[in-house]
Amino acid sequence: MATMNVSLPDPLKQFVDEEVRGGGFASTSDYMRDLIRQRQREMAAEFLRRLIAEGMASGPAEPIEPDYFERMRERARQRAGE
Repeated sequence: MATMNVSLPDPLKQFVDEEVRGGGFASTSDYMRDLIRQRQREMAAEFLRRLIAEGMASGPAEPIEPDYFERMRERARQRAGE
């Protein structure tokens, strides 16, 4: 695991210490990892919202042939064999 040192002004350090004590975190590192994971989830959710918006803006869905996915799988098998 990599190590990272972070400098904080006293008020922020006090805030983090209070969050660690009151939030059930084992350490400051635990708290920071949690914040980073939360941000990663937020970014993933935003990416998904953008994809959904693009899909909605692309127009109405069109019907596909019943064997569409089977043909797609067959093309993938052929490429994998190349």
